[in-house]
Amino acid sequence: MTDVSLPINLWEYEQLAKQHLSQMAFDYYSSGAWDEITLRDNRAAFERVKLRPRMLVDVSDRNLSTSILGQSLQLPLLIAPMAFQCLAHPQGELATALAAATAGVGMVLSTMATKNLEEVAAVGYKHNALQWFQLYIHKDRGLTRNLVERAYAAGYQALCVTVDAPILGRRERDVRNTFSLPPGLQLANITNISGLNIPQESAESGLFTYFAQQLNPAVTWHDLEWLQSLSPLPLVLKGILRADDAVRAVEHGAKAIVVSNHGGRQLDGAIASLDALAEIVAAVDNQAEVLVDGGIRRGTDILKALALGAKAVLIGRPVLWGLAVAGQVGVSHIISLLQDELSIAMALSGCTSIQDIDPSLVTFKH
Repeated sequence: MTDVSLPINLWEYEQLAKQHLSQMAFDYYSSGAWDEITLRDNRAAFERVKLRPRMLVDVSDRNLSTSILGQSLQLPLLIAPMAFQCLAHPQGELATALAAATAGVGMVLSTMATKNLEEVAAVGYKHNALQWFQLYIHKDRGLTRNLVERAYAAGYQALCVTVDAPILGRRERDVRNTFSLPPGLQLANITNISGLNIPQESAESGLFTYFAQQLNPAVTWHDLEWLQSLSPLPLVLKGILRADDAVRAVEHGAKAIVVSNHGGRQLDGAIASLDALAEIVAAVDNQAEVLVDGGIRRGTDILKALALGAKAVLIGRPVLWGLAVAGQVGVSHIISLLQDELSIAMALSGCTSIQDIDPSLVTFKH
């Protein structure tokens, strides 16, 4: 990437994105729940972890590739599921999917996408890309079944079930803005089935109203067996923050776990994802692959997460900033920046491959 007009790091992308987004859209993307303590702590957790680099290692050649659930990635990175990407750019999830696929990283498509899952899958299929479908379990089991069956038919390789949102966390910036989708945007994976949509006017945010009406707060571990009966797709559970829940996830058939607090958007005061990671990795004991999201802004952050046991990381908001600034080009550049930074961080830490990254590389600031 040689365009000197583009930002040189993810922080600059965020600042520039403010100029390209409405206040309502920027607040929706950037906000956390209540006092945004967990939102800030996700970032602070990475700053508390310090690197202990190895010296005098031949790092002239470095290999950043890995695999997740048997599928190859050019670097240990997936795009996290994020709703309403067409708020950032008209091509929305299609642009994100193309950027991810051409870079050889994974993408998790949100149930609440503004492009339909078949369109997005077709982009990834052309590049043999890793694509998972993120699922919210709705009160209407027929709707949930329909989404699973469509995802399987479209070629998604896993179901990424969000388990930390039985109800929606209170995001006060959305309440203040009475967040709703602007005319012309809709829930592309749901509206075509049932006429459901984000309410356009509500005393709360439209998203809060939608969750209260449609998503099922009664879901338990037993529902995973039903989900598994709907397709052969492996289950990935996203939103685990405790070791005992991680063990239960494995016992109930999860093939991968995403350590996540929903980007600080659900329970404010919850533990930072990175702080929960090592304990969960130990508890899972290689019986499932463990990924992590929340607060990743530099290649060194990816290195730290891998050193603490993650197989890969997911990034969220920076992708939206890239999308808002320059569409597919912006998302591709975000990925490229992280790839270059991870490569440099590995070289300076004495690592020639992802397999060289281990817990000895990190320590914690007291």
